[in-house]
Amino acid sequence: MKRSRVRITRGRGNVFLDVGFPPHEAAVMLLRCELAEALRKWMTREGLNQAQAAKRLGVVQPRISEIACNKVDKLPLGYLVGLCAKAGLTVAVKLAA
Repeated sequence: MKRSRVRITRGRGNVFLDVGFPPHEAAVMLLRCELAEALRKWMTREGLNQAQAAKRLGVVQPRISEIACNKVDKLPLGYLVGLCAKAGLTVAVKLAA
């Protein structure tokens, strides 16, 4: 059996760029995913289920379900930042030139 060569390409630090999204969309999508991940970690750390998290954040449970399943493509960044603030999470943006 002949072995084939596997070519590995180093990623650019944003999986959305790597799969072909335009830079402006990739940046927003990555930020959404990072904020959702922070909220999921907060829920785990606090021992909250989706209903409890929704009540603490003042939103409906289906919205928390979207975050828990990383279906955040339609959620505005400002909304996710606001939820992080309600959860007591510090959000910071670091720009690189």
